[in-house]
Amino acid sequence: MVMNLHSHTALITRFYSAFANRDWATMAACYHPEVHFTDPAFDLHGPRAAHMWRMLCTQGKDLRLTFSDLYADDKTGSAHWEARYTFSKTGRNVVNRIDAKFEFRDGLIYRHVDRFDFWRWSRQALGAPGVLLGWSPFLRGQVQKQAARSLDSFVAKLG
Repeated sequence: MVMNLHSHTALITRFYSAFANRDWATMAACYHPEVHFTDPAFDLHGPRAAHMWRMLCTQGKDLRLTFSDLYADDKTGSAHWEARYTFSKTGRNVVNRIDAKFEFRDGLIYRHVDRFDFWRWSRQALGAPGVLLGWSPFLRGQVQKQAARSLDSFVAKLG
């Protein structure tokens, strides 16, 4: 039996298949030029969102990704994905479970929101500081600042 997938479901599949293969260029091609991406660590617009995926794909040496529960219609979509990797700042293993929501424009991803349990992530990635402060806006703010600095440094190296 052959299923007919909505073109936006196929787009989400293409995006995560590319991510699983660390193909940041294909991921970027799935994004609208005016994309807005947010998650607990980043709030990015346009090319900076694509640069983030490029950074994660090229620097995540042991990144493994799975995705499931894809859905899309003419305007919105969703997916669940899991990333397994070593957090570079601490060398700690992380299994991050993420729920993604999408909005589409011109056949591309225009808005991408990833949600995950920040406290769970911080306990895995940061150890004791994450256990003690992972629930706090302070630690989330520190992680956001460090993520922005890492992305700025990465983009600067690209030239």
